[in-house]
Amino acid sequence: MSGEDAASAGDSPREEQLLGGTANRGLVVRVGDTVHRPQTDGSAAVHELLLHLEEVGFDGAPRYLGADDQGREILSYIDGEAATVPYPTWAMADDALVSVARLLRRYHAAVRTFSGSRHPWASSVPAAYRHGLVSHNDPNLDNIIFRDGEAVALIDFDLASPGSALWDVAVAARLWVPLRDPMDVPDDRAQRTGDRLRLFADAYELDPEDRSRLAEAATQTHGWCYDLVRAGAERGQPGFVHWVATGLAEHDERGRQWLARHQGALREALQ
Repeated sequence: MSGEDAASAGDSPREEQLLGGTANRGLVVRVGDTVHRPQTDGSAAVHELLLHLEEVGFDGAPRYLGADDQGREILSYIDGEAATVPYPTWAMADDALVSVARLLRRYHAAVRTFSGSRHPWASSVPAAYRHGLVSHNDPNLDNIIFRDGEAVALIDFDLASPGSALWDVAVAARLWVPLRDPMDVPDDRAQRTGDRLRLFADAYELDPEDRSRLAEAATQTHGWCYDLVRAGAERGQPGFVHWVATGLAEHDERGRQWLARHQGALREALQ
């Protein structure tokens, strides 16, 4: 789901289809100042999380407003822009990377007092990375809203679950630095991987213990994310089916090999 970009959904004068996203591709609509989205097995837990974030005054997430007559959840619409394909130049800049790290840190500070134990979650991260807080787990480029080049809000909490700051930082770093084979980076960021990884960790103010584990955690998030895509394709979700049909296996293998070859260099960059 993106922030500003929208296309008309059918002949309905009230609903505008929001572009972006994979799991809910074509199913998320804007109605005035609200967003209507399909619910999942983890929606009750996510709604509790969003209510907690509102209660503690965190302004970087949608507000949960109930359900519509079709059973879709209703969230507040957050004005701004998300980075969708083809990615805009501003989203690749160091300033954007720094603001994503700072937004993620603010979210983690706000969620530390939330237990998340009353309802089941739709996903689960590896046990070694489940401690301390409920992580977003999907801070992808099209799941962060920007204004004037600055990250202001996280959206799409469908994959949130008990996790850790380290797990979220690793997912975000792998996507935003990015940590992948240069063949899959369509600009000059691949020449500055170490510098950008260090910049991201510094902007987040990642503690020494988590810095020492970040390179390995990024490798774990890679496998976890690709397994989610395959599972979605097996369920017949169109966005995931498309990914699998357009070279997912090759992209996955290139990424795994690149991360394996560069573990030492990534750890060194973080020292």
